[in-house]
Amino acid sequence: MSELTKSWWEDLASKTTLQDKAYIDGEYVSATNNATYQVINPANGKLLADTAACQAEDVNTAVAAARRTFDSGVWRSQAPAQRKAVMKKLADLIRNEMHELALLETLNMGKPVLTSLNLDIPGSAACFEWYAEAIDKLYGEVAPTDGNNFATITREPIGVVGAVVPWNFPLDIAAWKLAPALIAGNSVVLKPAEQSPHTILRVAELAVEAGLPAGVLNIIPGRGEEAGKALGLHMDVDCLAFTGSTAVGKYFMRYSADSNMKPVWPETGGKSPNLIFADCDFDAAVAGAVAGIFSNQGEICSANSRILVENSIKDKFTEAFVAAAKNMVVGDPLEADTEVGAIVDQTQVQRIMGFVERAGKDGAKLLCGGNTLLNGACVEPTVFTDVDPAMELATEEVFGPVAAVIGFDSEEEAIRIANDSVYGLAASVWSQNLSRVHRVSAALRAGTVSVNTVDAIDFSTPFGGYKQSGFGRDLSLHALDKFTQLKTTWIKLA
Repeated sequence: MSELTKSWWEDLASKTTLQDKAYIDGEYVSATNNATYQVINPANGKLLADTAACQAEDVNTAVAAARRTFDSGVWRSQAPAQRKAVMKKLADLIRNEMHELALLETLNMGKPVLTSLNLDIPGSAACFEWYAEAIDKLYGEVAPTDGNNFATITREPIGVVGAVVPWNFPLDIAAWKLAPALIAGNSVVLKPAEQSPHTILRVAELAVEAGLPAGVLNIIPGRGEEAGKALGLHMDVDCLAFTGSTAVGKYFMRYSADSNMKPVWPETGGKSPNLIFADCDFDAAVAGAVAGIFSNQGEICSANSRILVENSIKDKFTEAFVAAAKNMVVGDPLEADTEVGAIVDQTQVQRIMGFVERAGKDGAKLLCGGNTLLNGACVEPTVFTDVDPAMELATEEVFGPVAAVIGFDSEEEAIRIANDSVYGLAASVWSQNLSRVHRVSAALRAGTVSVNTVDAIDFSTPFGGYKQSGFGRDLSLHALDKFTQLKTTWIKLA
């Protein structure tokens, strides 16, 4: 929409009140002792809100509300058609409030506002809608037995679900957890990332407006070492779904062992390879490589940050890739033409720039970028070549717009380099040879392999990784495995 200028968004921001309290049992409430923390706009460094910093006591209250509503059956015992109607109405309400929600996403984490408006918010609404349509299409099983016995296998909601979500896609990934957890009949306590609580705090209110009983969904903003840890250690949380760093995912697994052995489903880090063979569609591969690492400022767990290029086209490819990177518009996320917005906070900016500095010292050659813009809020799309696969830049997750270009001579070498990682979340393969893409895709140790595209994702297909990228799957009907448990009922007939 041409009228959606920076001034239009600033005017909307002036009329928008950011919710600064937790949402527990259907009400916005302050944290224990009125504790707060500052949520900062990463694009300009200004304070957005002093937001409730939930403590263990608040987590206890939220879990108790979730347990009470689950045990009462006020949600899980509703007919599937009733629960479907609530979820579909929530999807509609999200669409109705899409401009406000898009603004909240961008104010919190810095991505271009038109990306929030055109991708993130519609995607979140569509997620609730997709799972709503699945709610009455999930059937149990009848096991084969002899004629004197009858055995059924049914899925039951697991109970109280804890969810901890990241800042890079605040509402989208919250929807990935909430939609399947809720359609299964669970109650949920969700902790948003410290940097980006405001979108889901607004959506929690919309959920009750849509008909979700109060207390079924509770939102506890706060710091990871306080609210997150208390949720992970809570004895009355039946499972915990997490998206974030591998290091923090390991904390939650420890919390499970130290508490009630709750299942923990971590979707964690990545260092995804992008394998580009000489017989690729060259222009499409260049465009895909640009999108694969620079979209969302590179703040994507499945970002294709290792660009593996067959040496016979490496120079040509790198030249085109660098030219495209230099042409990207970096700057204010409220400007309509911005393609690369602000990094989520200054801690992350400094982390990214540390990788850039060390890559140069390690011997990698900087071809473009490597600077900050917008008073240090943004990082330019950055490309290094002459990267050894053993360098830090090729092994550690940067979580920023920094690409490492690595050459290879053979299919076997490309596969070896690609798989030489502690991660295994995603990969891309570019080739016009059908047999090759079949072979290479089968050999790659990654949860999703995108052929002649990048980061292919759909509600109908599972998303998750191998190795230290975590386990379990978001999206698709497979996500319900996290939030349900199987019950066998064996009936001996008279």
